[in-house]
Amino acid sequence: MLIDKIIEEITGLDRPIVNSHLADLSQMTPGDLKYFNTAWKTIDSKRRQEIITRLVELAMDNVELNFDLIFKSCINDPDDEVKAMAIEGLWENEDPSLVPQFIRLLNTEISEKVQASAAMALGRFALMAELGSISPRYGDSIGEALLAAINDTNRTIEVRRRALEAIATLSAEEVNKTIKNAYASRDDRMMVGAIYAMGRNCNPRWMPILLKELDNHDAEIRYEAVSACGEMGTEEIVAHLIPLVGDPDTDVRLAAVEALGKIGGNEAKKYLHEHANDTDEAIREAIAQALAAIASQDDMSLFQS
Repeated sequence: MLIDKIIEEITGLDRPIVNSHLADLSQMTPGDLKYFNTAWKTIDSKRRQEIITRLVELAMDNVELNFDLIFKSCINDPDDEVKAMAIEGLWENEDPSLVPQFIRLLNTEISEKVQASAAMALGRFALMAELGSISPRYGDSIGEALLAAINDTNRTIEVRRRALEAIATLSAEEVNKTIKNAYASRDDRMMVGAIYAMGRNCNPRWMPILLKELDNHDAEIRYEAVSACGEMGTEEIVAHLIPLVGDPDTDVRLAAVEALGKIGGNEAKKYLHEHANDTDEAIREAIAQALAAIASQDDMSLFQS
């Protein structure tokens, strides 16, 4: 379908939004985008929200679809919901030119949702900087922006928590100190964010805390501790995770199975094989996926050797 026909359809409030037609917006040219942006300004905010949400869902369901030109344009939309969804739509985009834009959104937007979305998006680039995939200068600017947000008590807890989770992959000692302080805070949400951050940080110094929190009475904290242990990837943790497969909370059980799949090793593989016929269908499916992940790891090890 030609771009003008698509625009005519989506701008018409009396017309339904058809996903197959939205898919035709994938891989737009800069010239198409200019025409799109002109028409976009004429659409009311509610319909813009619906369209951008549909585009994000389509992109997540089909990796061949790419609406990044639209998403990049829409992070400057006047509507906060559209902005936040556009940031989410860029979840796989690794263009470092987005970094200053996300920092600007984190620092200048009033909307909690936009600030939190920008912080989470910066987390992806923080990891890239840590791995050397982009210039270290991006890591420096990201770290400064996220630390400032975490330490700004005028920010909402949601924004500060997401900034904490995002900064965790940076190896600076100031980051470790920030995670430690958040864990020791009296706010439950910051504590949960700190445990999540420990998993992303992958520093062995957090292991005693994570093992302790596996026994926490709060299911959300147990879930985050289990997931963080899975990110650590050391086989010594397996014996501590196995009892959590029988946890009363289903999400914790599923997280424990997934963590065993990530860590792998003979003990995890043996346990998962022995429980492959669990009475819970969700657990059976999770075990099958975990065993497939371990098999993939084993194949990779053979290939590398």
